[in-house]
Amino acid sequence: MGKVRLNVLGLSYSQTQSGAYALVLSEENGKRRIPIIIGGFEAQAIAIQFEGLTPPRPLTHDLFLNFAKSYDVNLLDVQIYKLEDGVFFSKLHCDNGEKEVFIDARTSDSVALALRFGCPIYTTEEILEKAGIVLDLEDEHEGEIPLEKKPESKGDESDQSNIYKQYSLEELNNMLSEAVMNEDYEKASKIRDEINKRE
Repeated sequence: MGKVRLNVLGLSYSQTQSGAYALVLSEENGKRRIPIIIGGFEAQAIAIQFEGLTPPRPLTHDLFLNFAKSYDVNLLDVQIYKLEDGVFFSKLHCDNGEKEVFIDARTSDSVALALRFGCPIYTTEEILEKAGIVLDLEDEHEGEIPLEKKPESKGDESDQSNIYKQYSLEELNNMLSEAVMNEDYEKASKIRDEINKRE
């Protein structure tokens, strides 16, 4: 049973479950995608790391990273090894220099930790065959994680996307710092997107 490496492709608001997000993982050497429904807090934990935002105090996954480093524990990889009744099962492959252990974990937590440790994410060909889909995604969004709000009316949506265009770069940087300080990572992500567009 060979391992297939996955990359984090994006996050979007779930159209099927209120208050949930779809985490999309992509096959590294292929076109298949695995959408995984996760909660808002888990989506935020993934998005802030992917966006390179630094919270004023360590979040749970940052605390896990700091704790592991303090005791010389390294996360070698994350393995999504089972899909049962629509639920993905994952394990953390850890090493402290003396022994390797596998720790059961939720897939959303596993991905959030993989991003922080910079380790690979793997799944099996069997899971890709069961849950993998081929999506036509716009190239410009590939590799980004937009943490989108729940869709409202078209007028509201365009207002939301244009709201930060009126601010100067200095004002945007100040707003970004304030949003991170207030732990409003969804807002921070949108401000960061606008700053990146200008750079």
